[in-house]
Amino acid sequence: MTDDSGVWLYAVTARGDDRGAPAELTGVAGEPLRTLVSGELSAVVGSVPSDVFGEEPLRAHFEDLAWLEATARAHDAVVSAMARRGPLVPLRLATVFRDDDRVLELLDERRADFEAALDLVSGRTEWGVRAYGDRDALRATVAEAADQRGTTTPGAAYLARRRAQLSATESVERDAARCTEEIHARLVEHAAAGRRQPLTDPAVSGRPDWMLLNGTYLVDDDHSDEFTAAVAMLDAAYPGIRLELTGPWPPYSFAGVEREPT
Repeated sequence: MTDDSGVWLYAVTARGDDRGAPAELTGVAGEPLRTLVSGELSAVVGSVPSDVFGEEPLRAHFEDLAWLEATARAHDAVVSAMARRGPLVPLRLATVFRDDDRVLELLDERRADFEAALDLVSGRTEWGVRAYGDRDALRATVAEAADQRGTTTPGAAYLARRRAQLSATESVERDAARCTEEIHARLVEHAAAGRRQPLTDPAVSGRPDWMLLNGTYLVDDDHSDEFTAAVAMLDAAYPGIRLELTGPWPPYSFAGVEREPT
């Protein structure tokens, strides 16, 4: 490492795992990976050029979506490869430090946090569940339920259907929110932990779909089949709401140990 380079931090593992980064694996700058050890913790890092990955260049690069996507994929490739070898705490994209000593300081300062996070994610994997709503289908479901309450004459039935349709249009947002809460609660029952993440802006995702839930769930590896079965069951149980399952992923949402890089 030289004065014109920084240290990109990918993940923290337990030293006792004895699993340094594979020799064939390279990082976001095509750099070889290495490990820094402090006590029982190891940090997976790479030396990256400051003229590309320094604070100011990074700020400019983050405006380039193609560059950002390629860099994120390279970062995740390292984290995912390491996660297949055992528990780890993945660090967020672009966690860059001035030198090795700053990384070791982080390990020392946050030792208890890293150890707690490693305990939490050990034997578990992150899964993502997104829920998308179909307003027309949801309105039809609410209207049909109201219509089934019954009326005595054809004219009264017609008026009841119209009232139900108008009521459904007004309440679809509320009903969708209620269903989403139920879905999330049911999924958490099958997970060690669950979080509702911010909904993705359609301008970013490129999808016009009405997103209702962007959930992440930390699931015991031994119970992953049960979790995926629960997703399938809930997908069928709520007409007008479609669930999409993604994963398994490294536990980005549940690491919870970060500090501003220096």
